[in-house]
Amino acid sequence: MGRFGGCFGVTKGLWEEFGDDRVKDTPISETAIIGSSVGAAATGMRPVAEIMFCDFMGVAMDEITNQAAKMRYMFGGKVKLPMVIRTPVGGGLCAAAQHSQSLEAWFTHLPGLKVVMPSTPYDAKGLLKASIRDDNPVIFLEHKMLYGVKGTVPEEEYVIPLGVADVKREGRDVTIIATSLMVYKSLEAAKLLEKEGISVEVVDPRTLYPLDEEKIINSVKKTHRAIVVHEAVERNGFGGEIVAIIMEKAFEYLDAPVKRVCGKNTPIPFSPPLERFVIPQVEDIVNAVKSLL
Repeated sequence: MGRFGGCFGVTKGLWEEFGDDRVKDTPISETAIIGSSVGAAATGMRPVAEIMFCDFMGVAMDEITNQAAKMRYMFGGKVKLPMVIRTPVGGGLCAAAQHSQSLEAWFTHLPGLKVVMPSTPYDAKGLLKASIRDDNPVIFLEHKMLYGVKGTVPEEEYVIPLGVADVKREGRDVTIIATSLMVYKSLEAAKLLEKEGISVEVVDPRTLYPLDEEKIINSVKKTHRAIVVHEAVERNGFGGEIVAIIMEKAFEYLDAPVKRVCGKNTPIPFSPPLERFVIPQVEDIVNAVKSLL
């Protein structure tokens, strides 16, 4: 976090600008990092903790699930927990099974946590500002393959409220609800399908909790077909929650069953061809759209 600027260089320059008082290097102990952040938040600070890989959040799950997520509720609102945990997720670097997972479903299951998953540089800045200013613990998930993506980021002040989805592309034939890196793959698939006369709408939830159900439902009501795309494994993935919401609130508008395009139910392989096979690709999304039509 200090001179090094984080494992992926995201905090580069902060130590030089703000010094040791505000940018803390710690031992590589997830328990210590999150535990001290919970204490700092409970006593009036707004800590932003970085866990080097999402895969290692499990080391600090007691601090996250039994302290951060529950403390404000158990103290009747007398204590606020304004803390953000930033952590990289996802594959694509051939970093193998212990450094490539997408574990957002773990955290959306827990009342008391907010979960943010930006896809664009613009969204990342606006959502991070909102997360830091929130009085509840926020899990901020950053796909490691998006760190190199460039985009327009205004220097002036702006904040993107948590719980507001974004329609990244308008369409009429099918709705794709995609998260993080899969937003870009879905947009690429939409361009290919447009050449065949198929119009795809791409909705990016941006935050998984709170979730903008209204924007998702309104899109499905317009297109009458839906596909949920995420990199995490399909079994018990967050996509299942979105499917359930669509079935409960827009079933009568559907012309076909809701599909999921997700990671295969296996650890992420080290081998590049096998990793690509396990993680959803553009052609998988294209084939899923065609199967609905």
